[in-house]
Amino acid sequence: MVWLRLSLVLALRAVADPALGVALVRVAWRFRRRGWWGRFPFLPLPSRRYLAWRMHTVYGDHHAVPPADDVERYARWAVQFP
Repeated sequence: MVWLRLSLVLALRAVADPALGVALVRVAWRFRRRGWWGRFPFLPLPSRRYLAWRMHTVYGDHHAVPPADDVERYARWAVQFP
């Protein structure tokens, strides 16, 4: 449920700021699982193991959910580098 809330907050921010929306889409595309088109649910989602590892390296907890401000800051920073 917490990941869903994060997604909704980021979607609302993206509607208010289209540049942020583009940055979030670009970052989401970078995080997609390889071969996503061949596995159910056939969506370009990141691997759960990869997400758990990323949350552990950033927040020290495999089950952490990042604050929306952190995701927004990272997305804006990441799109500076193609």
